[in-house]
Amino acid sequence: MSNELLFFAGFILFIVLMLSIDLGVFNKNEHVVSFKEAAIMSAVWVAFAIGFYFILLTEGQILHNITNYAELEAVTQKNLHNITLIPGHFAESTHIYNQNLALEFITGYLIEYALSVDNIFVMVLIFTAFGVNERYYHRVLVWGIIGAIVMRFLFIFLGATLISRFEWIMYVFGAFLVYTGIMMFLNRNHEEKIDPKNHKVVKLASKYFRVHPEFVGHSFFVRRNGHRYITPLFLVLLIVEFTDLIFAVDSIPAIFAITKDPYIVFFSNIFAILGLRSMFFLLVNVIHKFHYLKTGLSFLLIFIGIKMLGHHWLAEWGFTTTHSLLIIVLILTVSVVASLMFPQKRKATTHA
Repeated sequence: MSNELLFFAGFILFIVLMLSIDLGVFNKNEHVVSFKEAAIMSAVWVAFAIGFYFILLTEGQILHNITNYAELEAVTQKNLHNITLIPGHFAESTHIYNQNLALEFITGYLIEYALSVDNIFVMVLIFTAFGVNERYYHRVLVWGIIGAIVMRFLFIFLGATLISRFEWIMYVFGAFLVYTGIMMFLNRNHEEKIDPKNHKVVKLASKYFRVHPEFVGHSFFVRRNGHRYITPLFLVLLIVEFTDLIFAVDSIPAIFAITKDPYIVFFSNIFAILGLRSMFFLLVNVIHKFHYLKTGLSFLLIFIGIKMLGHHWLAEWGFTTTHSLLIIVLILTVSVVASLMFPQKRKATTHA
């Protein structure tokens, strides 16, 4: 087995191990996740991502089993890395390559993590609309993450295949992200609502499965009178998966604007998704305070879309991944600081 396959297999094994520990150890006694617990787990996941950044920084060439300069040059050209190698100097060129690879990973991770915040807004609405007991949030989110990982894997490597064969797909992705960003900005103050009875996923599931009318603890399925039913909690899980599918359509093309390496797109996506559960519990009670965040995310998507549309010209002008990272950090920082400096005024209530 090559180093490339070993690296990828090791990463998948790490994911399976962490999710198994999460489900089997931390969720042995279902409880409402406290702010302290969420903060600790968020810090752990961020630490893992930073640790992976340093692995790429020092040993990134292992990712594609690069052992000589010719292989390094071929991988760089294939994945369109915006770097200049030093002909005949494998060690120095490898250092440049690893630095860029690590930077692409952390930039993609930051984009995905930021866009995940918008996903949290919707998850809060889903749980509230269905009246899910807070003790079962964790169970739904962890199983939702497992489904999201499988979907992201398929989406990312399909996207990478399309981009490698049809370069014009980049312009389609770019135009779509600009459109999505503009629509997000125009609808930033629109209050989203979820109707549990008329949701498309609920109607589709009800058409093909027997649905139990009430929650049955943490169970997704229940057997009654010789028949198997799905519970409302399973419907919530399906809606969470459907929601992530919609968000993946935005976030995955956004990371392809930073790197064309499918492994880096996958790794940055997965690390952000793994941290989404703990971030949900960390922000669920304060997320309303960041009311300018949607505005920031809309500008973020527009910037990334423009970058994809003009990637050839930007590369000629010397626009690098570092520049992208700085602009992304600036957009997110301004939106967070503005939210805290100019808190949203509460709507006045009228009394009869």
